[in-house]
Amino acid sequence: MDFEGKVLEILPAVSGQSARGTWERQTVIFEQPQKQYGKEIAVTFMNKAQEVASLRVGETYTVSFDMESRKFNDRWYTDIRAWRVQPLQPAAQPPVDNMPPFVEEPMSAGAGVVDDMPF
Repeated sequence: MDFEGKVLEILPAVSGQSARGTWERQTVIFEQPQKQYGKEIAVTFMNKAQEVASLRVGETYTVSFDMESRKFNDRWYTDIRAWRVQPLQPAAQPPVDNMPPFVEEPMSAGAGVVDDMPF
């Protein structure tokens, strides 16, 4: 899934050790400006320090993510994990036509028309 959001805050990284090795998690708060009243979303980046370092507060990005819920001590927790983040591309502008407008010139009297078109 994807959403477009503006970076509101980048929280400090948290790291630890597990049976699989060292891990680093960092949370980034995005706002969805296209929603009425704006909705904030906390997105987790696991072992993606370089991607988080490229983010800038106030800039808008397209975030691709997976969402998962887990039960722990009879409570449910939802985690939104980003797997890709890209700067939002501005809307494509129509190509500018730099060609001058076509103006049909009148034929001078007595000039013959050469039709060398094959069809």
